Amino acid sequence: MRILLINPNTTESVTDLMAGHARAIAGDAATFVPVTGRFGANYISSRTAAAIAAHAALDALAQHVAGYDAVYLACFGDPGLAALREISPVPVVGMAEASCLQACNRGGRFAIVTGGALWGPMLTEFVAGLGLAERLAAVRTVAPTGDQIARDPEAALALLAAACTACAVEDGADVVILGGAALAGLAARIQPSVPIPVLCSVEAGTRAALAAPSQASRRGASPPALGSVGLSSELEHLLRQARSE
Repeated sequence: MRILLINPNTTESVTDLMAGHARAIAGDAATFVPVTGRFGANYISSRTAAAIAAHAALDALAQHVAGYDAVYLACFGDPGLAALREISPVPVVGMAEASCLQACNRGGRFAIVTGGALWGPMLTEFVAGLGLAERLAAVRTVAPTGDQIARDPEAALALLAAACTACAVEDGADVVILGGAALAGLAARIQPSVPIPVLCSVEAGTRAALAAPSQASRRGASPPALGSVGLSSELEHLLRQARSE
């Protein structure tokens, strides 16, 4: 089984970090092949960056999806997930969606902790879009953005542990998601200091991606035949294929 791991930001080191964790989890069950966004922000920490990342994810899908059994959109916030599903010939799993669904299976109410203040309202809206607003206890952010945490994870551990603990003690969460591509592996490191389960978003997405090929495709309705200008030839081709099905 081959799974395409798309990191729609442009930082290769974050792609490598996630790919390493995904491969360790998968073992011999699947091969994860990572690709990094061809354009856009170094790390997504705003609505503007997320909008650009959605295009970058579509571009990466079009260039690389042939020959794969599933796609893992490895970016917390899932930029472009619905659009990817609309045109992808194989199932697409989003890191944030998979994390929220796993959290709901683990406890009554869940919380999210991530880096970067602008993610607070963005993730609150995202969870509402999944129909899980009543299950969300809180979204808490720490000041360093994900790319800053990736450069110096040791400096962020205490901040992340304190935020996760506050989700339990002050917000009433039964489980907390440590969300963010660059935070891969940190959930296990802070778990001893947090009184509720801490889920790693990268791991949650990886396990959902491993299960995706055996499940029914969640592809949406085919997009209408609309003209476009300036898209990559690969994306134009994939759009034409989707329209004809």
